[in-house]
Amino acid sequence: MTSSSVPSVRVFSVEQANAMLPLVSAIVADIVELSRDVISRRERIVDLEHRANYDSAPRVYAEELRLVKDELQSDSDRLQNYVEELRELGVEPKSGPEGLVDFPAVINGRSVFLCWKLGEPTVSHWHDMDAGFAGRQPITSDCAFQD
Repeated sequence: MTSSSVPSVRVFSVEQANAMLPLVSAIVADIVELSRDVISRRERIVDLEHRANYDSAPRVYAEELRLVKDELQSDSDRLQNYVEELRELGVEPKSGPEGLVDFPAVINGRSVFLCWKLGEPTVSHWHDMDAGFAGRQPITSDCAFQD
């Protein structure tokens, strides 16, 4: 593989990440809502399958089970489209139900992620590549960003 065939990773400054928040926020809000629907549908499928296995008339649940599975597939496809939309922007979704996303960045010569959660007014935290949300640190004046 040549270096020209390796996809380049977009690197964000805090200003660039904040400028993208209106669009990212709208996509992430859709992801959060749809993620919760997908989780709910999965739980409903487990419940219906359990009832169908232990009920004396399992066919009663067959039609609802088919409908819920169809809805789950449709929602899962839509969710994947939203995730891909974020990735095309250079943003990495981290947790659908919580609305977490990361923006690749370079601080003081280190590759890191700027971290943002739905509902936060601005991108104001970062974490090391392997630290995740628990390792979030506030962005301070000591952080020298590279574009």
